Amino acid sequence: MNLPIHIKGIIFDLDGTLVESSLDFDLIRQQIGCPNGIDLLKYVDELSCKATQANANKIILEHEYQDAISAKPIKGMTELINAIEAAKLPTAIVTRNSLAASAMKITQNNIAIDHVLTREHFPAKPAPDALLAIATQWQINPQHIIYVGDYLYDIQAANNAGMIACLINHGIERDYQHLADIVIEELSQLQTLLINNSTSD
Repeated sequence: MNLPIHIKGIIFDLDGTLVESSLDFDLIRQQIGCPNGIDLLKYVDELSCKATQANANKIILEHEYQDAISAKPIKGMTELINAIEAAKLPTAIVTRNSLAASAMKITQNNIAIDHVLTREHFPAKPAPDALLAIATQWQINPQHIIYVGDYLYDIQAANNAGMIACLINHGIERDYQHLADIVIEELSQLQTLLINNSTSD
């Protein structure tokens, strides 16, 4: 398996990609009254009652905070980030998580990535806004940037931004993984791909 184009920058999702997450989305939906099949954040954004909306956001933030306390790094994370740093490739994180929970996870797990965009900065994935903002800041054509995530929204966001979509499925085949450009089971495989990509340039 080879990368389809020379990579000049890498953007990561956070939960389920760099760190573990045990968020119970079914419970969150139940607590805020969000029906199945509707995007959770979109549902909250479109609530007409401000008090109900504020309460829903509070519930989500509480779940994210509790999840952040116990989050551990995904296998191979540190080695991959060290390899990317050695290759002098720019890195960033784009997550649907809150800024507070993201900052806690990044600090606790010693993730050496300073550029982090959350749902407070740009519309949440699958919207491509955050990804495109980073590409503009880096002055790199989106097609030379790889976005790595573990869920459908990550693939869609990468596709919407014209970036290379890399899905990490942790060895569990997903029914949407055909939409990704690259599918890996663990982060070490991406490290190998990047090394091969840089040496073949």
